Amino acid sequence: MRAAPDPATTVAAARVRAPTAVRSDIEMASSSIKRTATGVALAIAALLCWCATARAEEIGSVNTNFRITGSDRVVVEAYDDPAVNGVTCYVSRARIGGVKGALGVAEDPTEASIACRQVAALQFKAPLPLQTDVFSKRISPIFKTLHVVRMVDRKRNALVYLTYSDRVVSGSAKNSVTAVPVQDQSIPLR
Repeated sequence: MRAAPDPATTVAAARVRAPTAVRSDIEMASSSIKRTATGVALAIAALLCWCATARAEEIGSVNTNFRITGSDRVVVEAYDDPAVNGVTCYVSRARIGGVKGALGVAEDPTEASIACRQVAALQFKAPLPLQTDVFSKRISPIFKTLHVVRMVDRKRNALVYLTYSDRVVSGSAKNSVTAVPVQDQSIPLR
């Protein structure tokens, strides 16, 4: 027959094991907090990237295919160049309707057209790089982005704007280009 354990020995053994168990619990909690903090940081970074993209002003749209749950349409949006006051780019692109379009999970087609115009006196906020991505907009939840790139044509003193779309895996060769001549001043370059 086994003897009953001595209560003093049991308490002493529990005190020795307790710091290890507490340490293990603290490490698990710390790991969980780190994962949560990383997730929150990634969510904040994604939100900041989304907020930092150029804001489009929808000018208008036309329906191209009637659906009860939302028509397919061609949308015209205006983007003001963030580095050049007085230049606005008008981009037309297709938007998918239906349930997927209403929920924001549809992948819009890659076709887009662009026309940039001088709408006021030109003012350069800072010297421009020879080429930079000035606008971008997601046209599918994760994989596809529409870009507008500004290039400087030094020889002709013009701002050239190119629109195209890319994907995580592959892009599209479909593109559109427009130019805004700059008169009575030189384009300041970096």
